[in-house]
Amino acid sequence: MTALLERCPALVLNADFRPLSYYPLSLWPWQETVKAVLSDRVNIVAEYDNQVHSPSFTMALPSVISLKEYIKPAERPAFTRFNVFLRDKLTCQYCGDPFFAQDLTFDHVVPRTYGGRTTWENVVASCSPCNLHKGGRTPKEANMPLLRTPRQPTNWELQENGRSFPPNFLHESWNDFLYWDAELDS
Repeated sequence: MTALLERCPALVLNADFRPLSYYPLSLWPWQETVKAVLSDRVNIVAEYDNQVHSPSFTMALPSVISLKEYIKPAERPAFTRFNVFLRDKLTCQYCGDPFFAQDLTFDHVVPRTYGGRTTWENVVASCSPCNLHKGGRTPKEANMPLLRTPRQPTNWELQENGRSFPPNFLHESWNDFLYWDAELDS
């Protein structure tokens, strides 16, 4: 039974019914979802067919919930390794090949030994072979031009990029709230 429940995460929407995040998709495990419902912090928007029981209580597991209080997105995205990968669309900025996040590294365009800093404008996603080949040189010295000049993205750009990478599991009740480049029914 527990294994079945583990496959019942809830899609978490902000109070405006937009996902808190697309990539990674804003999901809560069933236990956290039930606690949030019982503490009246969320609205249930859709439910699974599965239920949880206690001696005096039965509840259908929520598949989509919305927060009762709106969470304002940060003005600027956090500078994290994953957000660099997302900005660069999980693509090596030297060879142009796509990768899974766990197979990417990040590279300082101007090497730290040359005074390069760890900032949005100086760090790009790179595959290991390209990173090793470039080494402690600039892209020009290594004859490895960048696909795009690195810059700080907006939150909107990261969300849009995240929509390009739907997760392996999408419950049918989530379709009305997620907009991966799918053709709309006419």
